[in-house]
Amino acid sequence: MAVENLAFLIPVLPALAFVLTFFLGKKLPTGGAIIPIAAIATSFIISLLITLNLLANPEEVVSQSYSWFAILNVGILVDPLAAVMLTMVTFVSLLIHIYSTGYMSHDKAPSRYFAETALFTASMLGLILSDNILQLFICWELVGVCSYLLIGFWFEKPSAATAAKKAFLTTRIGDVMFLTGIIVLFSDLFKIFNGNVPDGVYILRFDEIFAHIPDLAAINANIFGMEVSHITLITLLFFGGAVGKSGQFPLHVWLPDAMEGPTTVSALIHAATMVTAGVYLVARTFPMFIAAPDSLMVVAYVGAFTAIFAGTMGIVMNDLKRVLAYSTVSQLGYMMLGLGVGAAVGSEAVGIALFHLINHAFFKALLFLCAGSVIHAVGTHDMRQLGGVAKVMPITAITMIIASLALTGIGIPGTSIGTSGFFSKDAIIENAYLFGETTGTWLPYIFSIAAALLTSIYIFRLIFMTFYGKPRTDYGGHESPASMTIPLSILALCALVFGGLTTKTFNTFVSETFVNNFVNMDISSLATLGGYHLAEHAGEEPMLILWLPLIMALAGLVITFLIYGLKIVNMDKLVSRNNPIYKLLYNRYYQNSIFTNFISVKVIYEGFAFAGRAVDRGFDWIVKWFSDFTLEAGESLRQFQTGAVQNYATAVITGVSLLVILIKVVMEVL
Repeated sequence: MAVENLAFLIPVLPALAFVLTFFLGKKLPTGGAIIPIAAIATSFIISLLITLNLLANPEEVVSQSYSWFAILNVGILVDPLAAVMLTMVTFVSLLIHIYSTGYMSHDKAPSRYFAETALFTASMLGLILSDNILQLFICWELVGVCSYLLIGFWFEKPSAATAAKKAFLTTRIGDVMFLTGIIVLFSDLFKIFNGNVPDGVYILRFDEIFAHIPDLAAINANIFGMEVSHITLITLLFFGGAVGKSGQFPLHVWLPDAMEGPTTVSALIHAATMVTAGVYLVARTFPMFIAAPDSLMVVAYVGAFTAIFAGTMGIVMNDLKRVLAYSTVSQLGYMMLGLGVGAAVGSEAVGIALFHLINHAFFKALLFLCAGSVIHAVGTHDMRQLGGVAKVMPITAITMIIASLALTGIGIPGTSIGTSGFFSKDAIIENAYLFGETTGTWLPYIFSIAAALLTSIYIFRLIFMTFYGKPRTDYGGHESPASMTIPLSILALCALVFGGLTTKTFNTFVSETFVNNFVNMDISSLATLGGYHLAEHAGEEPMLILWLPLIMALAGLVITFLIYGLKIVNMDKLVSRNNPIYKLLYNRYYQNSIFTNFISVKVIYEGFAFAGRAVDRGFDWIVKWFSDFTLEAGESLRQFQTGAVQNYATAVITGVSLLVILIKVVMEVL
């Protein structure tokens, strides 16, 4: 049997592992971890084999569809875009599950943990495999439910329960936008077919959607007096969903609080699943975005601003996991920027953004698992209480330094020497420069360069405060067991060499996603439809532009070494409540107060409470009016009940007389 025919097993096996682990895990060693590990390992092997086959024949994608409610379908699609995502998610998830056998060994509910992580992985794999937008949305919602369960895994902690609810409700805002976009898309396509969809045509399958992009672009809507193309409206609604899931400004507020779950959950959410779903959605529907006027500009601006905005908060956090959380938000901003600059470089943007997504999965999973290793060994994640951890945890220290170098993008421009992050993040920044040249819009490039400096500062600050110098408290500590350090070493190797080994092949492979036997899109024509002018001189950037990201990374390293290594700057004056800038950043621009206390409490909660009181009082008035009316009517009618026969006889005679007169009048008229 050809391996392509086994593609459906990629999400099915982890889903089956969820069921078995949930019911049998308590009776098995380590909470039944072997079941999801075996299932995900098999899914990884299938994904890898399909990817290798696609590398040889990228135009021959795996496509299987089955009818569901006549014009809708259930199906799987494995093209270059899906293939690399499937391989990454299964590989990283497998390592995290192996690592979790040691990290969760003392937890009281390991079987529930492994069951939920298996379902989480299955949901993400189902999302990637979907060949239609509705099926993708269903799996999208399953991912959201699983994140709620895992962030609130230690639900007995009020902070964990609150963080889970915050994540669930915040992402729902984006999900509603995404669903609205699907409804508008379905309505438009149904109109295009004049309500008569031929047999065998599945209206929401990606090839059908892409085939009717020109028709969608021809439909306009009048919004606030402006003519807006329906395809722009649909793509911006899709992007709203991506903003929620992938933590873009302003719906990023749930991501840092998601640290309340186990560190392994943070690694799974921030590296392999959940947050990458939004980036994948925009990449999957990229032909729609490039044909939609202004949509890619919005993506580029939001992504670039998110990258620098999150970086400013990362430089002042003292919690190991929160620094990494803001790092994730910032790097997701880079990925969205990478897709947004498709307005200048076309489908190459998909390859570059996905390349950074894959590289980020390796080094960010490694960073979180290293943080988990430290927390597991020393019992705290406050960097102010650490210092000198490298002496007692050398493997963890070395692998975390490698991950930090990959995050900052250390490498030599113009060569194949560099960490994985160097080859993907620098490519995004260089394309942002092309974007500026082509569109005359330079803010995304400026933000991306500034974010590169902030990235270097916050991650090397973490390294110096945690691993360098002398211990600031008596935390003890020891190196983690092999079940934890082996996955760290494998991820470190990937973070170190994957980018250099695959950069040319990867970008070419993924950029061909929309030229195959499933869809065959002319991206240049679609760009013209969207009003974008693609750059014709890519690869001719000035030497300074090529070296500037590295200069920023090294500048950040020098700054943090001078401050936290040599301690030539007294930070007590800067790190103070009397410093308004530090106070603003440490309080995260008072987002919690704005979103939670003002918008949630004042606007939503108190607004609904006021409306509820108004409605309640309105009903009270209506009920009271009916009650008073009934009583008064009864009191009036009671006056006729005198008990005197002559009064009743008079009433009857009067009534009969009036009835006779009425009948006679009617008869004469007719």
